[in-house]
Amino acid sequence: MSQTDAATLRPAIIEAQGLRKSYGRFTALQPCSFTIPLGRVYGVIGANGAGKTTLLNAVLGLIRAEGEVRVLGLDPAKKRDALMQDICFIADVATLPRFMKVQQLLSYVEGVHPKFSRAKTLSYLERTKIPMNKPIKALSKGMVTQLHLAIVMGIDARLLVLDEPTLGLDILFRKAFYRDLLEDYFDEERTIIITTHQVEEIENILTDVIFIKDGAITLDASMEDLESRFAEVTTGPEKLAEARALHPLYERTALGRTSFCFEGADRAALKALGPVKRMSLADIFIAKMSGDA
Repeated sequence: MSQTDAATLRPAIIEAQGLRKSYGRFTALQPCSFTIPLGRVYGVIGANGAGKTTLLNAVLGLIRAEGEVRVLGLDPAKKRDALMQDICFIADVATLPRFMKVQQLLSYVEGVHPKFSRAKTLSYLERTKIPMNKPIKALSKGMVTQLHLAIVMGIDARLLVLDEPTLGLDILFRKAFYRDLLEDYFDEERTIIITTHQVEEIENILTDVIFIKDGAITLDASMEDLESRFAEVTTGPEKLAEARALHPLYERTALGRTSFCFEGADRAALKALGPVKRMSLADIFIAKMSGDA
């Protein structure tokens, strides 16, 4: 059984129908419908201002939006208290009480959240240089983000939503965080949603992707499906007309050779043009963002 087939047998953790958000005449989120099963790692990928954060806020009930959405079977706008027992969310800007010391913050979270593990959070903090006895206002922006992530990782939630979680962090911590997220946190009883524009850094941990452009979902697929759905072919001038007749998503030319990116094209027809290459997630993203009207 493929990963995609297995996913369809898992219960839905998020179901959205006709989700839409406008601010006056500006449509921040165009009508979209999607289902996210339990036990998956979803990447919501788009350029800055594409609508990623609006989509998450609408799903979590943080903003009023048209359409219907259910998270763990509940309406997030009406059942927020119940849902927050099973959801962790970190926004693209970490916000923590600046007057508290780090150790005081851990005690506070331990007192208000029944599923928080102080020991687990401390195990993550031991890998950082964050001082426990200093107020949060004295920490650097990167340390505040590290602290926020460590607290979130210490909460036993069924849904973890991370909006650009590693902004402001150096590459070593970013790689370590995603490694820990997959190895120490994720299991088949959790779903993780990550929004980012750093496509290369999360490709190896994702099971599924959603691309969003100008508030519209342009791709919703499993990572397994992408390999058979997208392909790149590089050819010479003699094959240009034949390649363009297959309606490529995107093309670029360098050193007298032209590379074409295709979605859903016949593989036999592509092989007649030249060697067929697997596309990385970043390449697919560029092709979709450049090729979609």
